Amino acid sequence: MGHYTLQDLELAKADLAGWLTRFDDYTGNNPGKYQADIKSAREKVRVIEAALKEDGTIPMSAHEKLEQTLDRLFPDARSKEIVEYEGQKYQRRYTPIERSRSRRSVTVWGKSWERLEN
Repeated sequence: MGHYTLQDLELAKADLAGWLTRFDDYTGNNPGKYQADIKSAREKVRVIEAALKEDGTIPMSAHEKLEQTLDRLFPDARSKEIVEYEGQKYQRRYTPIERSRSRRSVTVWGKSWERLEN
C-alpha cells in the first residue's frame, strides 16, 4: 500500500461515482459497459480506505480494532473456525465482495469475525 491522503480518497470516491453515473445513464445494449472501470474504481476506494485506517488518518471503529486484533492473533483461521479471545467466542466468516461478470464465481472475498453467544 502506498501513502494516501483524505483528498486521494475523495478523488477515488468521485471517480467511482462518475463511472456509476455513466453506467446508469448508458442506454445501449451492452450490460458489461464500464464494468471493468467500476471494478477498478471500487478496488481503489477499498485500498485507500484500508491504508488510511491502517495509518490512523481515518479512525477505526471498536469492531474494526477487534477484528484487527483477532486477525493478528489468528492469521490462519479458516472459514467458520471458532476462536476464543478474552472469554468470548468469535467465528471467522468470509463473504463475497465482488463476483465475476457471469456472477458464477467470486473474485474478491471479504473476511470478518462474528461474535458468538456463549
